Amino acid sequence: MAGKQYDATLKHLVEAHPADWIAFAKLPLAVAMEVIDADVSSISSAADKVVRVTAPDPYIAHLEFQSGSDQDLDRRILFYNVLLRWRHNLPVRSVVILLRPQAQGGVTGNVLDSAAEDAHLDFRYRVIRVWEQPVEALLTGGVGTLPLAPIAAVGPEALSAVVERVVARLERETPPSEFADAWTATVFLAGLRHSREVVAQLLKGVRTMKESVTYQLIIEEGMIQEAKALLLRRASKRFGPPPADVAAKLESMTDLQQVEDLFFRTDDAADWPGLLETRPG
Repeated sequence: MAGKQYDATLKHLVEAHPADWIAFAKLPLAVAMEVIDADVSSISSAADKVVRVTAPDPYIAHLEFQSGSDQDLDRRILFYNVLLRWRHNLPVRSVVILLRPQAQGGVTGNVLDSAAEDAHLDFRYRVIRVWEQPVEALLTGGVGTLPLAPIAAVGPEALSAVVERVVARLERETPPSEFADAWTATVFLAGLRHSREVVAQLLKGVRTMKESVTYQLIIEEGMIQEAKALLLRRASKRFGPPPADVAAKLESMTDLQQVEDLFFRTDDAADWPGLLETRPG
């Protein structure tokens, strides 16, 4: 998931508030914590975020954020877990944080293989579905996980009040530079579950943001960048990295609907040029 703008802001929040995320992931509490290099191998992309936890029984916390379906997720988490254990020589606790229901594809929390007579594999990892989490727990919990509140278990009728409380806490408890990052994460994440129109309306209703050109641009531009990142991830798994001309064409796209259409047509195309030439039937 590396490269997506909401992902970058979430990773920043983990770096700034690792204890909040360890608590949210329901992992053992620590005496001390250190966010460490998440690169697991020269042949693999980095895991999302890795925290070395100093405790009576020290361990590595591996947090993976997921917003889209990934049929290889179970094996990927196993791969990261084993490489992190090898690299740091500590037990590794992997937790996948699903940001929306569409991310459930391919997620079981378990890799089981007992086909061989003399070998048995039973790997398990924790799965947290944010939309099932009580919104009040997030609103009153650590400020580092506060941006998850709009995509927790909250109905549309209560969403405006939830966002107001998020803003109020961020104003009280974060410096201006961190406020911007946390609010950006809040907006991006809200867009994962709620429509663009709903999120835009929420912005208009938030007293401190309603006159801000910056955050209106987050709605207009950030969601397009998010969609492009998802498209690149999905299509690259099928076709490999895009050629330079294709990458340039994707980068120049400014229409959210166009990017989303390409994403959903990925399975019907044979290669990158074919995907860009494909038109809805």
